[in-house]
Amino acid sequence: MASSQLPVHALSSASDKYPKPQGVAFTYGTAGFRTKGDTLESTLFRIGLLAVLRSKKLNGQTIGVMITASHNPAIDNGAKLVDPRGEMLDASWEQHATLLANAETTSELLKVLTGLIPELKIDWTKPSRVVFGRDTRPSGEALVKALKAGLEAMGCHAPLDMGITTTPCLHYMVKGSNLKQEAQIKYGVPSEQGYVQKLATAFTKLMKGKSPASPLIVDCANGVGAVALAKLSPLISDILPIRSICTNTSDASALNHSCGADYVKTNQKPPPAVQEVMEKGHRACSLDGDADRVVYYYLNPDDGKFRLLDGDKIATLAAGFIGDLVKQAGLSDTLKIGVVQTAYANGSSTQYLQHNGLPVRCVPTGVKHLHHAAERYNIGVYFEANGHGTVLFSEETIDILNAHEPRSPAQETATQHLLCLVDLINQAVGDAISDFLMVEVILAHKRWGPVEWDQGYEDLPNRLVKVNVTDRFAFKTQDAERRLVEPKGLAERVDAIVNKFEKGRSFVRPSGTEDCVRVYAEASTRVGADELAAQVATLVSDFSNGDLF
Repeated sequence: MASSQLPVHALSSASDKYPKPQGVAFTYGTAGFRTKGDTLESTLFRIGLLAVLRSKKLNGQTIGVMITASHNPAIDNGAKLVDPRGEMLDASWEQHATLLANAETTSELLKVLTGLIPELKIDWTKPSRVVFGRDTRPSGEALVKALKAGLEAMGCHAPLDMGITTTPCLHYMVKGSNLKQEAQIKYGVPSEQGYVQKLATAFTKLMKGKSPASPLIVDCANGVGAVALAKLSPLISDILPIRSICTNTSDASALNHSCGADYVKTNQKPPPAVQEVMEKGHRACSLDGDADRVVYYYLNPDDGKFRLLDGDKIATLAAGFIGDLVKQAGLSDTLKIGVVQTAYANGSSTQYLQHNGLPVRCVPTGVKHLHHAAERYNIGVYFEANGHGTVLFSEETIDILNAHEPRSPAQETATQHLLCLVDLINQAVGDAISDFLMVEVILAHKRWGPVEWDQGYEDLPNRLVKVNVTDRFAFKTQDAERRLVEPKGLAERVDAIVNKFEKGRSFVRPSGTEDCVRVYAEASTRVGADELAAQVATLVSDFSNGDLF
C-alpha cells in the first residue's frame, strides 16, 4: 500500500488533538502499557491505530483492547491488545506498539505508520474489527474517547464497546467473536451475558449432587469484579452463597486500596473489611481490580493465624484433581498434564508437584510466557503465585474427550466432568471468577475445607519487596529470570547473602509494569525470609543510588 492511501487528513486532524506528552517514554511491557492515567490519551489514540492494523493483517479478525491497570492504584491506568484467540498480543508486535506510542509529533507518527504498513505486508482493503472494554477507573472514560478517535481515524467502522467489564470477559468476547458459528455454539455466546451464563451452567452441572457449600466471602477489590459477581451470584446462589465485600465502585480512591489479591499476597493478611467478618476455619478469597487474579485464605481454627492459599496452592489443587479425573476416565496413557510456574512459585510447591509425578516447567514472569508453555501439554495448568492463571485444554484433548467411549459409569462421569471443566475454566486467560468457581467445585468433590486443602505441603516463608530504582532496564536476567546477568557482579553479591540463610533463595527482576525492581526471597523461617529480602533490597537500592560498583 502506498503512503497516499493512508487516511492522512483524518489521522492528522485527530492526532493533533492527542499530542504525546513531552519527556515521557512509553513501553509496551508484560501487561501492555501502564502508567499514570492522565498521561495515556495519546497512547490510547495510537493503540486504536495499531488495533486496526493488527485486524487487517489477520484478514479482519476481531482484535481486543482492554483499558485497565489491574491491581495498581486508581490513579494509574493502562491498555493492552488481545489477539484473535483471546491471548496476549503477539510478542513481535510489541515493538510496533512502543514505536507508535513514542512518536513525538503527528508527522513522525504518520512516518511510522507509512513504514509499518509495507513492512508488515498489510492489505488495506481488508476490513478491521475491534472490541474494547475498560475497568472502573475514572480515567477510563477519557481513554475510551481517545481510543475511539484512533479507530475512527483509521476507518474502523462500528467498533464494539463492551463498557465496564472484566479483563477475562473481554478476552472471552474476542475469542468467541472469531469462532465459526458451529464452534461458537459450543463455546458460548460472545457477550457478557453469554459469559456469565456459560460459567453458571458449567458450575451447576459440576456441583450436581453436591451439598451446598458454606457461604464464600469474596473481596472484589472495589473493582469491576463486583459488577460481574452481581450478575453471576443470582444464578448460583442456591449452590454457592456468595458474600461480596469491597464492592464500592463509585469511589475511585477505594479501588485496590487496602483490599484485593495483591494486598493480601504482599501483606500476608486479610483486607481489614474481610477481617471484620471472617470466622476461624472459613475460607475467603480476594480478586484484583480487573478480576483476573484470585487468592484464597483462611484463619487457622486452632490459633487464628492467617493462612494464604495463593496461585501455587490453586495450581497444585487443580493439577491433582484433574489428574485424578483423567485416570478415572481411563485416559492417563493418552492425556499428559503439565504445570507451568515462574520463579515466584514457592519452592515447596514445585517439590510437591514433582513428588506427585507432575512435570513442572519454569518460564519468565508474564502470562504470555506461561500461556504459550501450557499450550504444549494436553492439559496445561499455569498459575503465577499472585493468583493469575488458568487451565488450558488443547483442541486435540477436547476432541479426545468428546470421542471417548467409557467402559464404565465411573469413566463416563469422569469424562463428563472434564468436559464441564473445559467450559468452566476460561480458556483464553486467567479469570478470577472462573478460577474461584473451579476451586469451589474441587473442594466440594473432595469434601474439603481450606484446612484440608492447605495440608498438601507447607509453604516456605517468603517475602516480596518492591525497590524503586532510577533505571529498571539496567537489570537484566536469564534462566527464567532467576539470575541477574546485569549489572555485572550483582548476582554474586546476592548469592553471598542467600548462602547465609537456611533454605535461602532470592532473585531480582525488573518489573514489567512499574518503574521498579522486585526482590523475592525464601528461607526456612519467617524472620529469615524477611531479613533476606531486606538485605537484597538494600543491595539493589545501594546500586541504584550509585553507592556500589
